[in-house]
Amino acid sequence: MKLKSKILFLSGLAVILSFMVNAQKQNIMFNVKDFGARGDGIGLDGIAINKAIDEAANAGGGTVYFPAGNYLSGSIHLKSNICLYIDQGATLIAASDSTEFDKPEKSVNDIYQDYGHSHWHNSFIWGENLHDVSIIGTGKIWGKGLVRSGRNGDVRPNKAISLLLCRNVIIKDISILHGGWFAILATGVDNLTIDNLKVDTNRDGFDIDCCKNVRVSNCTVNSPSDDGICLKSSFGLGYSKSTENVTITNCQVSGYDEGTLLDGTFKRNYAKDSDHHPVGRIKFGTESNGGFKNITISNCVFEYCRGLALETVDGALLEDVTISNITMRDIGNAPIFVRLGARMRGPDTIPIGACRRIILNNIIAYNVDYGQGALISGLQGHDIEDLQMSNIRIYYKGGGPKDSVNRMVPEYEKEYPEPDRWKVMPSYGFYIRHVKNLKMHDIQVSFLNDDYRPPFILDDVEGAILYDIQAEKENGVSHFILKNVKDINISRSEGVKDVVVKSAENKSL
Repeated sequence: MKLKSKILFLSGLAVILSFMVNAQKQNIMFNVKDFGARGDGIGLDGIAINKAIDEAANAGGGTVYFPAGNYLSGSIHLKSNICLYIDQGATLIAASDSTEFDKPEKSVNDIYQDYGHSHWHNSFIWGENLHDVSIIGTGKIWGKGLVRSGRNGDVRPNKAISLLLCRNVIIKDISILHGGWFAILATGVDNLTIDNLKVDTNRDGFDIDCCKNVRVSNCTVNSPSDDGICLKSSFGLGYSKSTENVTITNCQVSGYDEGTLLDGTFKRNYAKDSDHHPVGRIKFGTESNGGFKNITISNCVFEYCRGLALETVDGALLEDVTISNITMRDIGNAPIFVRLGARMRGPDTIPIGACRRIILNNIIAYNVDYGQGALISGLQGHDIEDLQMSNIRIYYKGGGPKDSVNRMVPEYEKEYPEPDRWKVMPSYGFYIRHVKNLKMHDIQVSFLNDDYRPPFILDDVEGAILYDIQAEKENGVSHFILKNVKDINISRSEGVKDVVVKSAENKSL
């Protein structure tokens, strides 16, 4: 090496070494063990952890580092410009003594949403009115001492990570076990990224509530007794705020027994121990005061759980949604559920909401429970509008009782919107009611066991174009039953002649 090159190399090396020394002097990395944390899983480390966070915040920000170990703690208080780095082999454990946790704060209102959506401080890790916060690393958060519910007067902690009115938040690469009511509750959090998480929990996985600019990607969420990834727009802030500009991609949701995702056994005893199917799905609602706008969901897998649910029942708009490339297997209720209801849990001044401009494309579901079929229902006088479904294959279990064919289907407009509430529907494939401007093409439904219900029922539907429809059916059973419909165009569909129905009160095809 020439002398000049050597001098340049040594000069560059000196700059790097100087930077490293200065970084150490500035204490950019705040190791919790330097503040007294033992990480033995026996002694409480909460004081040391919060001291490390305070020191980092006082220094203008930095990374609070958890090396391998088991850190038993009560509430951990996030601060702005702070990164919690949970290294491989490190586990943050929520203590079993509820007195180590912060009490639920006074709520701006506690009448229009569940108790869990009214309080944030009664959590393992929480932050309020923060900016530029991250929780990263390949370690684990174990909500051992968290409870899965609560009501007024209950001061026990019930959330693993809780964020209120924050911005610029990243949660990446960690695992969460037994997260309580919510493994992650984000309310009023804008510019939120959740990436590459593995969550194995006893209630909801992610609740993304009143948030804007959200990216959820590459996550696996197992939640047998509640929803996996859930978008909400509650009244918990004391005012309506929509959840909007959201992408959910490359994620998997399931309902295996809790703990068996992370240990790799994937056990399925939940249904044997419960009257209900495992939940574990992706859902919009039920908290739905502020609305859902500009949402894209793509490349996601559902297994051993319930189906996709889009719900607005508290006066919100649900609009401009695209969902594509979804595969489902062993689904316990409606593979597709779109619901506009009028529960109206909110101020009396809020009118009934709207559900419109939705595209569902490239969906395949196998071994789906026979009960509800794909259930799409607006309200009388409040139609779901501009719904397009294409390239959908659904393989039902079949075996639905024959006597359900003539059943009058209740509206349940004021009820909690869950497909199971409707019990067994009179059609096995799609039941579509109170819809305007519907387009369906390249749809295939079939059953694995005999089912004597029709594949399709359209009730109070105006302006529908259906083509390239293939539906298995038993002899003597109609393909389509049309009730109170207008302007229905069916073409290029197996077993049905091309037809335009201008108006019909009750017609079978």
